[in-house]
Amino acid sequence: MNSGHRWGLGASTAAGLLLLLAVSGCAGGSTGTPDAGPAPSVSAAPSAPAAPATPGSTASSSPPAAPAPSPADAAPAVPAAAEPAVLSRSEPVTLEIPAIGLTTGLIKLGLLDNGSLEVPEDKGNGAPASWYNGSPTPGERGPSVVLGHVNALGGHKGVFADLRQLRPGSDIIVLRADGSSAVFSVDHAAQYSKDGFPTLEVYGNTPGSELRLVTCDGYDPSTGRFNDNYVIYAKLKT
Repeated sequence: MNSGHRWGLGASTAAGLLLLLAVSGCAGGSTGTPDAGPAPSVSAAPSAPAAPATPGSTASSSPPAAPAPSPADAAPAVPAAAEPAVLSRSEPVTLEIPAIGLTTGLIKLGLLDNGSLEVPEDKGNGAPASWYNGSPTPGERGPSVVLGHVNALGGHKGVFADLRQLRPGSDIIVLRADGSSAVFSVDHAAQYSKDGFPTLEVYGNTPGSELRLVTCDGYDPSTGRFNDNYVIYAKLKT
């Protein structure tokens, strides 16, 4: 990729936000989205209506108190919302996408000194995809982030050149260091301008385990640069 390549977090403030999310809410111990509203409270059992007066009887100056409901009549407790199941932490090793015939080893990269995301280096034979090591491991709660180039040196295809062929329901399989596999199902995809990249939507916390595949898009032949990013959103299946 050319030197103008960006991954949506080129600005230091955005990278700082991503790092904050990864530390405070996105890792495996998170219990929910940081902006979630308060849990719905359990409603009290409704009071019994006053009995209608019997014809010919004299109404009392104050209605009799309603009898206390028996335990059998009490309103049932509202069960807490079950959180989606997730896997324990284990770093990713290989990513497979059968629908496009892709198998790639995963390297592990972090943030550069300027706060931007480090991207895989193409040394002439293309570059594998990389897992951002500040995000949850694939299968943990939160969005795990994997980056890959759309092209390679010499005009060749990059590891993520065919992401646009994926459709909702396509499987993405991540083999993990502990020998387990995390299988994700594509939910949807979106293309974003790099100047208007929705940091929170892509990198923000999620209640379950999710995966983000991020590459470049919007090639401008007049500048030789990519103006957009293309993002695959997937959710843990098994």
